[in-house]
Amino acid sequence: MAETLKIKLSIANRVYPLTITPSQEEGLRLAAKKIEAMIKQFEQSYSVRDKQDVLAMCALQFASQVEQKALDKEYVSEHVEEKLSALNTLLDTHLSL
Repeated sequence: MAETLKIKLSIANRVYPLTITPSQEEGLRLAAKKIEAMIKQFEQSYSVRDKQDVLAMCALQFASQVEQKALDKEYVSEHVEEKLSALNTLLDTHLSL
C-alpha cells in the first residue's frame, strides 16, 4: 500500500482533514494559501462578507484561469503546427531540387 499522509488545511475559517500521498502535500498547501489570499482580496475589494459568495468567486477565478491556459495552449499548438508544416514544405522543396 502506498504511503499516505494526514494533513489539515484551513480554508475560509474551516479545517479540512485530508489523507494524501506525500507528493501531493506541497501542491495542496500552495493551493490553500492561494485560495486564502484570493478570499482576502475579494473581501477587501468588493466588501463581500458571505463566505459562500467569496468561495464561488474564487472557484470561478481559478476555473477561468485553467480554461484560459487550455485555450492559450491550444492556440500555441496550432501556431507551432502551422510553422512546422511551413518548414516541412520548405525543406521538401529544397531537398527535391
